[in-house]
Amino acid sequence: MNSIQHGMPGEWAKVRGTVLSLWPLFLCFVALGAFGAALVLGRSTLLFALLFVATLLATAIFWRKGLRRVESFFKGARGEEKVAGRFATLPGGYHVFHDFAAGGHHVDHVVVGPSGVFSVETKSWRGAVTLEDGEILVNGALPDRPPLVQARREAAAVKSALKRAGWEAGDVVPVVCFASDTFADSQKKVGAVMVLNANVAVAWMLDQPKVLSASDVDRVAQLMETCV
Repeated sequence: MNSIQHGMPGEWAKVRGTVLSLWPLFLCFVALGAFGAALVLGRSTLLFALLFVATLLATAIFWRKGLRRVESFFKGARGEEKVAGRFATLPGGYHVFHDFAAGGHHVDHVVVGPSGVFSVETKSWRGAVTLEDGEILVNGALPDRPPLVQARREAAAVKSALKRAGWEAGDVVPVVCFASDTFADSQKKVGAVMVLNANVAVAWMLDQPKVLSASDVDRVAQLMETCV
C-alpha cells in the first residue's frame, strides 16, 4: 500500500502560467477589434490605421514571449509531476497534498506522515545548482526568487493554516526539492530548510525520526482537507 495522494500536481502552475503569460494577448485582440471597427467606420482613418499596425506588431511580440513564458510554467509543472511520482512511492500511512493553498501561497507539495509534516517547494532548474555562503546558486548566480526564502514562507503558511484549523502540536519542515536532480550536494540542510534532489527525497523523509502517531497523521490530513 502506497501513500494517499490529494489534488493534482502542477495544476496551479499551468493555470497561473497561462493567465499571466497570455493576458496581454487578450488586450491586444480587443484593441485590434476596436481599431479595426474604427477603420471600417471611417473615423480618423490615418490615426486608427497606425494604431492598428502598432497593435498588430505588439500582438506578434506578446505572442512569442507569451508562449515562451507558458512553456516555462509548464516545465515547472512537469517538475512537480515528477516529484509527485516520487512521493507516490511513500508507504501507507503517508498523505501527499499537491498544490496546497495556504494563506495566499500555493505550496507544490505537503507531505504528512509518521516522520512529520513537510512543505516542499519544487524547482526544475537547468545548469549546476550549488550551495555557497548559505545561498542556493544556479550556474554561479543568485536566482530571481531565492528558493530558501520561498520554502520558509510556505512552511510558515502551512503551519498557520493548520493552526487555524486546530492543529498546534508540531512544526512544518521546509524543503527545497530539485526535480532535475541538479543539486551538487544531493542533500544538505541550510538552517531550518532541507535542500535535496528528488531521487533522494523519499529515502530522506523515511529516515527521519517518527514524531506523529497514526492517529495524529490522520487528524492532520483531515484538517488539511478542510483547508483546501
